[in-house]
Amino acid sequence: MTAEYQVHGDVAVITLNNPPVNGLGLSTRQAIVDGLEKAENDPAVKAVVLTGAGKAFSGGADIREFGTPKAIQEPNLLSVITRVENTTKPVVAAVHSVAMGGGLELALGAHYRIAAPGTNVALPEVKLGLIPGAGGTQRLPRVLGVEAALNMIVSGEPVKSEMLAQLPGQKLFDKLAASAETLAEEALAFARDMAAKHADGSAFPLVRNLPCKHKDGDAYFQFARNMVKGMSKNFPAPAKCVDAVEAATKKKFAEGMAFEREIFINLMWTAECRALRHLFTAERAASKIPDVPEDTPQRKIEKVAVIGAGTMGGGIAMNFLNAGIPVIMLEMKQEALDRGTGVMRKNYEAQVKKGKLKQDKYEQRMALLSTTLSYDDLKDADLVIEAVFEELGVKEAVFKELDRVMKPGAILASNTSTLDVNKIAHFTKRPQDVVGLHFFSPANVMKLLEVVRGDATAKDVMATVMTVAKKIKKVAVVSGVCDGFIGNRMIEQYGRQGGFLLDEGCTPAQVDKAIEKFGFAMGPFRMGDLAGNDIGWAIRKRRYQEKPDMKYSKTADLLCELGRFGQKVGKGWYDYVPGKRDAIPNAEVEQMIVEHRKAQGITPRKISDEEIVQRLVFSLVNEAAHILEEGIANKASDIDVVYIFGYGFPVHRGGPLNYANEVGLFNVVQAMKRFAKNPLDDAKFWEPAPLLARLAAEGKTF
Repeated sequence: MTAEYQVHGDVAVITLNNPPVNGLGLSTRQAIVDGLEKAENDPAVKAVVLTGAGKAFSGGADIREFGTPKAIQEPNLLSVITRVENTTKPVVAAVHSVAMGGGLELALGAHYRIAAPGTNVALPEVKLGLIPGAGGTQRLPRVLGVEAALNMIVSGEPVKSEMLAQLPGQKLFDKLAASAETLAEEALAFARDMAAKHADGSAFPLVRNLPCKHKDGDAYFQFARNMVKGMSKNFPAPAKCVDAVEAATKKKFAEGMAFEREIFINLMWTAECRALRHLFTAERAASKIPDVPEDTPQRKIEKVAVIGAGTMGGGIAMNFLNAGIPVIMLEMKQEALDRGTGVMRKNYEAQVKKGKLKQDKYEQRMALLSTTLSYDDLKDADLVIEAVFEELGVKEAVFKELDRVMKPGAILASNTSTLDVNKIAHFTKRPQDVVGLHFFSPANVMKLLEVVRGDATAKDVMATVMTVAKKIKKVAVVSGVCDGFIGNRMIEQYGRQGGFLLDEGCTPAQVDKAIEKFGFAMGPFRMGDLAGNDIGWAIRKRRYQEKPDMKYSKTADLLCELGRFGQKVGKGWYDYVPGKRDAIPNAEVEQMIVEHRKAQGITPRKISDEEIVQRLVFSLVNEAAHILEEGIANKASDIDVVYIFGYGFPVHRGGPLNYANEVGLFNVVQAMKRFAKNPLDDAKFWEPAPLLARLAAEGKTF
């Protein structure tokens, strides 16, 4: 059963039991209604307590039913809440741990509410591109006050029950339990008291009957709209939250409910909502590896070693220190260690200054860090991650040393961004213990972690590193071994298109502005300047040897020959003023591009923003289709997760493959056929990947 029914003396207790968060799926909703029916028909029962088993009261809708007929099948959540309100015996919601979304809306339908301290209370629907759809926008303002409720609904962020209980005039909680442990006992006693209170037949209090007004209504809601508009320009849901809460103050309850429902259903069909729901499930699905069962035994990770104290090594180490895991850091020279730890301290001090980190926490974290100049000192570490220069010979020397000193069963990880993890694994006598852990820069900030699975990587290693990723708050995506893995292999094609667009008539600023307007955090040329143009130059030099038939624009090489390596030297595709990130167009660079066109005999043409966006984005899509077909990525949604969390792809578009689905794969293929006819582009690249061609022909999606 997904909800259990028990009678304790004269109180019936209905306990939601649908792990992990007691989602309100169809069978749970039905079980609640059945429980209420039983309680009403039992003359010995005087009151009902509604609560949740395990680590939640209820996290809301059961996401496994999203988009299926079960999600709306009767009794839907609105019907369940109405049934709770109309129960002829007092219903007390005993909330604890998590009361979110539909779970909170269900509690708001009860006659009384008692909460355990530390309960996370939220209406997070806005994060899925929706507004609450079962009365949240109408009931929460009635119990918390309009402003507190609107702040919670628009942000979607959880607030602790004890903080809400302190709000003046709040009617959300009738009682705060002494502790989570005593909640059940206190709820039973409270339910008995309420049964005695209403023994005379007096009506039970209903949230829907409470008044809902704001003294400066029109002015306040206009202010709220302006604030929301500035913060969420690509998302319609936050502004609709304001409309729905305003309706609670101006319409009768039933009209407000109908208005909320209409908004909810309309938002359900928006591309933004589809994108956010896709990402919600994609992020959770990314941690599941098809042939690695969830109960795979894992290795203990209690101490981590990091090799290299540069930007990357320091950032990687900070992730583990933040999670309370001791780190030993190795460098070849003491000055390098001092410099690296100094940067880490500076990063932490900046957080302390901004009030994001307490001084004692900063000191605790740094106390977990030790340093060494000797490989022999790493022998006790359970996991070692190298972050040394991206060159196979350098990696070989490191892994041979690790093979010599590390204890049996230690996991040996490489932070390589492009190199062959299988080759690296075979520099050791234990390839089963070797894995790629590709952190993104800055490693202490970026959420994405590409976990590169070698041919020999053991299943327990994979299970362990996926758990470790969660512990250090990373979104981990598994990639097979190929040049550049998922993210960098795709970004190379995107960068090539950027170069061809310069050859044909664009300026770097025109390309960047077009793709940033589409929603990217930054365009290809600003991104190159941030990463360092010399890194791309080194990769291209390797390509010229390995793939002499692969076509590139020469503009990026010419830029590097001018010493314009990007932000780190104050000049790249753009100029930079010390201490500022503003990209200032440079006349010398634009002239260099013009001269290059002349030398190539190219007559520049006017290129539309639409063409710029399509060429950049569809280049990602076509390469992603090859990656899927080769089995480098497990599923299409994994690629979307990589691009959202690692490359600044616009969240409201849900990743490159979700966006391609929205555009229609037939339309994507037609555009690619047009691009293939451009003599200055790479016709061979624009041949649709077999998987893409097949899906488009069959009218399917990724």
